[in-house]
Amino acid sequence: MLEKRRNFLKKMGQISLGASVMGFSPLVIENVEAAARHIAHLTPEAAAQEEGFWYQVQKAWVQSPHFINLENGYFSPQPTEVVEGQIKNVQMVNEMPSFYMRRRQNEDHQGIKQLLADLAGCSPEEIAITRNTTEALDTVIAGLDLKKGDEAIMTNQDYGNMLAAFDQQSRRFGVKNKIIELPLHPKSDQEILDLYEQQMTKRTKVILVTHLINISGQVLPAKKLADLAHSKGIEVIIDAAHSFAQLNFKIPELGGDYLGTSLHKWLCTPVGLGMMYIKKDKIKNVWPLFGDKSHKPDDIRKFDSIGTRPCSAVLTIANAIRFHQSIGAKRKEARLRYLKNYWVNKVKDLPKVTINTPFEDARSCAIANIAVKGKTPNELAEYFYKKHRIFTVAINNVAVKGVRITPHLYTTTRDLDKFVKAIEEIGK
Repeated sequence: MLEKRRNFLKKMGQISLGASVMGFSPLVIENVEAAARHIAHLTPEAAAQEEGFWYQVQKAWVQSPHFINLENGYFSPQPTEVVEGQIKNVQMVNEMPSFYMRRRQNEDHQGIKQLLADLAGCSPEEIAITRNTTEALDTVIAGLDLKKGDEAIMTNQDYGNMLAAFDQQSRRFGVKNKIIELPLHPKSDQEILDLYEQQMTKRTKVILVTHLINISGQVLPAKKLADLAHSKGIEVIIDAAHSFAQLNFKIPELGGDYLGTSLHKWLCTPVGLGMMYIKKDKIKNVWPLFGDKSHKPDDIRKFDSIGTRPCSAVLTIANAIRFHQSIGAKRKEARLRYLKNYWVNKVKDLPKVTINTPFEDARSCAIANIAVKGKTPNELAEYFYKKHRIFTVAINNVAVKGVRITPHLYTTTRDLDKFVKAIEEIGK
């Protein structure tokens, strides 16, 4: 397997063939890697404040000069290395369309899965490449053999598409859904564990755990929740849409049986790419969304039968992984948390301001949600954009009402200073 991976990497231009084969801008990527070596002696938290290093990282993106983008939660823009890689992959596939699809596609697809598996800390026999988190998790939710009277537990802050998928299972098969009201500022992990445990009965078959909540930025104790559920014979689905490549972890460390994520968020792949993880011994329990006769029920490849794939975009996952690794997962997480704390700490004590996100480092990272007294979320988002050319997104969830603020690695502290001034102005 190791030799096979080496051969794939060599073919993809990441070893002896050089970065330019995959469309990298060697100067940019080499500058980031060189800058990383200069701060290798620093802790991730100290490195997070080294603006000289992050300046090299920021140059990897080309951003619109017309506004400040603080809404990177939908999907992340690709650094130039990834954009150029995708262009070259599109050209390559377009030059040999059917030949590539019939002769090379499957081998390359498995090679990309190996790279993802290495990054995620699992086996390639446990992952499938999807279009997004919704496709990954809805496949699991719809594919489990849940029947009338079975119970599922989730929260009022889970992503709407997942809640809708469970609602459909309820209307279609009579599954009973129990929805927890999750606090915005939990006192402890135990408070969250108690909320889940209070809803667990002998009929509970599965719980949904959002590792990092998209509307508030709160990080849940996924591993502790998984251990609790497993102690009662309950399976665990983890929504890692925002935590994968934002937080530094390996998938098995979360303890879930099933997991879905979007690669076009914090890994910065081309838009329309996600990943589904199913623990090896659980694969046989899930029906694929599309019928498959070519693989056994316990083979993850049964989920690959989706018709024609966007193979040029899939190939570009290799570029995104290399860029992610050139920065370092621990440094990336620390920097994103630093950027969030940078602006939050400057405005959290203003009289009219409410932060709908936990302040503890272990409970949040890049994403935070802010509300200003007397302003609806929509009014606040419009004010930021029309008055200060700062783009954000209004959140009008039943559990969270405010504006989501999501900086990225290309966000500068100067950008955040402008945002702080905007908050101070409207908060007077």
